[in-house]
Amino acid sequence: MDMDFSPDDLAFRDEVRAFLKDKLPERLKEGARRTPGVFVEPDIGMEWHRTLAEQGWVAPLWPKEYGGTGWTPTQKFIFEKECALAGAPGISILGLRLVGPVICEFGTPEQKERFLPRILSGEDYWCQGYSEPGSGSDLASLKTSARLEGDKYVVNGSKIWTTHAHHADWIFALVRTDNTVKKQQGITFLLLPMDQPGVEVTPIHSMSGDHEVNQVFFTDAETSVDNRIGEEGQGWTIAKFLLENERGGSCFAPRLLQSIDRLENLAKTQPSGVNGAVAHDPRFRDKLARARLEAEALEVTELRILSELAKGRAPGPQTSLVKMLGSNIGQQVDTLRLELLGYDALQLPPERPLYGNAAPEPIGSEIAQTAMGRYLNNRAATIFGGSDEVQKNIIAKTVLGL
Repeated sequence: MDMDFSPDDLAFRDEVRAFLKDKLPERLKEGARRTPGVFVEPDIGMEWHRTLAEQGWVAPLWPKEYGGTGWTPTQKFIFEKECALAGAPGISILGLRLVGPVICEFGTPEQKERFLPRILSGEDYWCQGYSEPGSGSDLASLKTSARLEGDKYVVNGSKIWTTHAHHADWIFALVRTDNTVKKQQGITFLLLPMDQPGVEVTPIHSMSGDHEVNQVFFTDAETSVDNRIGEEGQGWTIAKFLLENERGGSCFAPRLLQSIDRLENLAKTQPSGVNGAVAHDPRFRDKLARARLEAEALEVTELRILSELAKGRAPGPQTSLVKMLGSNIGQQVDTLRLELLGYDALQLPPERPLYGNAAPEPIGSEIAQTAMGRYLNNRAATIFGGSDEVQKNIIAKTVLGL
C-alpha cells in the first residue's frame, strides 16, 4: 500500500490551497464555525456552492460528462481535506452527493438534462424522504404509498427527520408501490415537487433549539410518472447505491483533527480553576491525546480506502467502519469541549443564526456559545446515515461472516 502523494497530487493540493485562500471569505468561515448544527444554513452553504460551481469543482462524485470534476479518488480526498483545514462550510449533500449520482446512474437522458444542471447551479434545493415513523433502521418496512393513476403517481404517507425540507424545492423519496411481493421488492424511487397542496412540512426542533429536520406529510400529493427513477420495484437497489455514496468516501479525520487542534490551543489559555491552564491537567491531556490518536488512526484507515479506490476497487464494508468511528470520535470531541469550557459551555441561546450582525454576544467565547448546541446535535451522529448498530451488523456479516 502506497499512501504517499505523487508530485501531481501535491501540485493539485497547492492549487486547491490557492483557490481557498482567494475565494473563501472570512464571513463564510465564521458562519461555519458558529453553526452548532450538522448542516449550515442555505445562505452560507449556497453561496459556497455557487463559488465552487463557477470553478467547476462542486460535484467531485459525478461523472465528468455530467458536470463532474474528473478527479481521481486521491484528488477528491485532498480537496475535501483542504476544505476542512481551511474552515470552509459544508454544502448540502442532498442534491450533489445523494440524488445527483442516482440520476447520473439510473436516470433517463431526459431526467439528466432536466435535473442535473439545476442541481449543479444550486437552482433546485433537495431533501430526502427515506425514514418514516417506525421505519428508520428497518427502512424496508416503509409504508408511504404511491399508486399510479394515468401518467402520474398519487402519494400518501409521511417521512420524518427530513433535513431542510422547509427550504427544499424537491424531495426524492422511497415509496411503496406493491404490497404483494417481498417488502424490498415493492419499493420505488420517486422525485416529487414540494410546492404543491398535497405536501405539508412540519418543523422538528432539536434539543439545542435548531431547526434542521422536519416531518413531511403527503396527502394525495402528485408527481409525474416521468419523475420515477428506474423501474417500479427498483427503489431498494437504488437506495443501496445512494447510501454507499452517503456513507462512503467521506473525509472525517481532517475535520476531527482540526477540532482537536482548536481544543489543544484553547486549553493553553483556559483556566483550570486550580493552578494554571487546563493544558497542565494531565487527565485532560490524556483524554485529548487519546482522541487525537484515534482520529489519526481513522485517517490512516481513510487513506487505506483511498489506496483501494485508486486501484479501481470498491471501498466495501470499510465505509461502515469509517462512518461508525467518525461519529463516535466526534462525540468524544464534543464531550471534551464541554469539559474544557466548563460553565461557559452551558449557554444555549435560542437565537439563530449565531453569526452575523444580529447574533447574540457570546459568554466567554464563540466556541463556548456553540459548544452545547454541537454536543446536543451530534448525539444523533451515531443514528443518522445508518446507526452504529446497522454499521456493526454490516461489518459482522460482510467481514466476519457472522
